[in-house]
Amino acid sequence: MAKGKGMRLPTMGATSGKVAQLQKLQQELTATQEALGNEVLQVSAGGGAVQIAITGHLRIQSLTIDREVVNPDDVEMLQDLIVAAINEAIEKAQEMVSQRMGQVTAGLLQGGLPGLF
Repeated sequence: MAKGKGMRLPTMGATSGKVAQLQKLQQELTATQEALGNEVLQVSAGGGAVQIAITGHLRIQSLTIDREVVNPDDVEMLQDLIVAAINEAIEKAQEMVSQRMGQVTAGLLQGGLPGLF
């Protein structure tokens, strides 16, 4: 390779700036993840017969079942309602997590850290 040709390495100032940006991004991601644990979604199935509260960490906080759907002769319907409510709650919580984390990482995808990758 001729002198002055070939791969150029970033200067120390450019590298430290990128490191600072990455550290800031890491702090934002950590803060967002922690905040998601405090976010609670209310989800229901069967027209509100089964209600679930779920956090952004996918932890079920509560499950409420309307007395009218508790029928000992039709346990399968109640089971189906509970499964539907849990699945809906997980789906909604995952959407929320994806949206919130996407807001934090959007800078990476829009060139917020040029030359990093």
